[in-house]
Amino acid sequence: MKSALVLVDLQRDFLPGGALAVPEGDRVVPLANRLARRFGLVVATQDWHPPDHVSFAANHPGRSPGDVIEIGELHQVLWPVHCVQFTPGAAFAPGLDTSRIARIFAKGTQRDVDSYSGFFDNLRRRSTGLGEFLKAQQVAQVYVLGLATDYCVRATALDARSLGFDTRLVVDACRGVELHPGDVQQALTDMQRAGVELVHSGELLG
Repeated sequence: MKSALVLVDLQRDFLPGGALAVPEGDRVVPLANRLARRFGLVVATQDWHPPDHVSFAANHPGRSPGDVIEIGELHQVLWPVHCVQFTPGAAFAPGLDTSRIARIFAKGTQRDVDSYSGFFDNLRRRSTGLGEFLKAQQVAQVYVLGLATDYCVRATALDARSLGFDTRLVVDACRGVELHPGDVQQALTDMQRAGVELVHSGELLG
């Protein structure tokens, strides 16, 4: 069974000191590098937002990061401005070995809809091309890691399952935002219920 490693949003703005820092997000990077050397195919997702993106609290007067608003049929969490196209914050994490990455899939590129998943926008109207690429490479099994467990990692893993991939989450190579206590555990539960297998890096690294 051909496998691929999916690195989710290992970008500067999600690291400590970044615009939308995930606690201990930097600790994922060395594990990602070690795991990448064990896979013949490695791909990465990259948040790549326009400056007027709908998810930025700054684009909604009177609103603050963490607020939730209704946009059409979706609940939208508002975030600090982050991962704006062509800015340093959108770049991959310092120390990440990008030489192993075969293809990068940008997401959140449309101003009017967010995209947590590496496969689709949150309305599932636009594909990033990740699913099509993996299937063209005859990948049947994906291992997912990155930032953040309770948002983009969760959505990516759930969509991988919905597309028929045998999906494994490398739990210790992820970190969460935890806007609310228990969010990370709930995300892990959601993924398990959908058929995602939880694994640890030690099982893969030996």
